[in-house]
Amino acid sequence: MSTKETRSATLPERWLLLIHQLPTKPAYLRVKVWRRLQALGAVAVKNTVYVLPASEQNQEDFEWLLKEIAEAGGEALVCEARLIDGMSDGELRAAFDAARDSDYAVLAKEVRSLGRRLGGAISAKRRQEALGELLRLKERQAAIVGLDFFGAEARQNVDGLIAGIEARLQESPPQAGGGARAARLEVKDLRPQAWVTRRGVHVDRIACAWLIRRFIDSGARFKFVPPRGYVPEPGELRFDMFEAEFTHEGDRCSFEVLIGRLGLNDPALAAIAEIIHDIDLKDAKFGREEAGGIKMLITGICTDTAEDEERIGRGAALFDDLYAVFRRKRGPRGEAR
Repeated sequence: MSTKETRSATLPERWLLLIHQLPTKPAYLRVKVWRRLQALGAVAVKNTVYVLPASEQNQEDFEWLLKEIAEAGGEALVCEARLIDGMSDGELRAAFDAARDSDYAVLAKEVRSLGRRLGGAISAKRRQEALGELLRLKERQAAIVGLDFFGAEARQNVDGLIAGIEARLQESPPQAGGGARAARLEVKDLRPQAWVTRRGVHVDRIACAWLIRRFIDSGARFKFVPPRGYVPEPGELRFDMFEAEFTHEGDRCSFEVLIGRLGLNDPALAAIAEIIHDIDLKDAKFGREEAGGIKMLITGICTDTAEDEERIGRGAALFDDLYAVFRRKRGPRGEAR
């Protein structure tokens, strides 16, 4: 990481605060203001104090709301601040992520419902109806993404589910093995200058990083970037982020996609993939009894350190041990020999 990147990563966040007081009447004003704040993606830190990341657009949005409050007989002010005590930048970012994760979870449920209703063969009429439904879901996705200031984990799940339905609704089914995403890759061909992913790694990205260093390139270098606006440099490969070469596809997490694309037919890896899926997508698809314990350990690692390389290093030790356990067992479900 360059000196400039290191400095920017350690500087405290700048936040915009809207502090307001509303009159008791009209009664609907409180609900109106609350809905406006939700539409802006603001997070409450106190009953009457709401926060957004500092930006020109967010400042303009808060100023318009301030004007509405003042015209309704209330009082409000907008200020820029940096957190000193009582709450850390990381805790506030986590609050924004939690709000967006909740939004993505609701949307993911509706996308899965559409997928189930499509069934097997899709008639031309049903395809057109489904395309209309999907368009509305994508509009909601875009609205949530617009408020996803720090790259919430659950976005990858929704992106993958929507991409999977889009593929099913194509007029002409893709050729077997066709397409860049579906192509089988050789491990020996994957030696990029850097593997790039979103900073603030969690379970799926930690597991992917372990897989890369354990089975692809022991000397792999990782680069951690903001969730928005990153343009990859020549020779870089991205994983578990928007428009990445390896990311969620359909209802598969990035770890599942990576081992599938590389043809790593290893029952121990298959078992780990099921655990990662259940933790990351939160759908209990495989019902892995180990998922709860592994999730707790990963959460402990991420709570204890904000440094991505340290998270990956500590996670690697965990996945090394887990892999060793499954290697001594038979089959992806882990039945004893």
